[in-house]
Amino acid sequence: MELFNSIRRNSLGLGIFAILTAGLIAITNQLTQDTIEDNILEAQISAFNEILPNNLYDNDLTTDTALLTANPLLGSEEKIKVHIARLNGEVTGFIFETIAPRGYNGNLDMLIAINKDGVVTGSRVISHKETPGLGDKVDLKKSPWILSFENKSLTNTALKGWAVKKDGGDFDQFTGATITPRAVVRAVKNTLIYFEQNKNALLAR
Repeated sequence: MELFNSIRRNSLGLGIFAILTAGLIAITNQLTQDTIEDNILEAQISAFNEILPNNLYDNDLTTDTALLTANPLLGSEEKIKVHIARLNGEVTGFIFETIAPRGYNGNLDMLIAINKDGVVTGSRVISHKETPGLGDKVDLKKSPWILSFENKSLTNTALKGWAVKKDGGDFDQFTGATITPRAVVRAVKNTLIYFEQNKNALLAR
């Protein structure tokens, strides 16, 4: 009987310990998840402020969004999110979460900001797998190259100019790396083309 009671006490203790441990893990995961989501949101807001002048909007860009139908110009077979900038209720610009396909080591995720006049106000590569020291120069932390798209449009830059200089265009390539900048230039150009083709519908949102 004493042995049975000992086993029962030990089992009860282990059961309580398991419940407490599971509860602690769940609480920790929830707190960690909230922190991760907060950090992602802060990083997103910071990126938005870098590529879209804050005098162009007074709304919350993180929540004022729309899903665009999949389109090859936006580099994805899935819907693409666009953040809509408004000032006093009027649409003033957009930030496209677009993709630059066919980088040297795969696709590159990008943010491309375009004002209502079809002018690029800024762009950033936010995720990539490009080779350190070569293709990773598309990252602003590595090189200012990505800033070369600012104030560019289909009006002030001819279509043939939307290419790297090696291909007869206006944009520099990197020493030893042409594929990655070529993909990014193409993505910015295609996003501008998409904007021009869908301008009325976008501005009416």
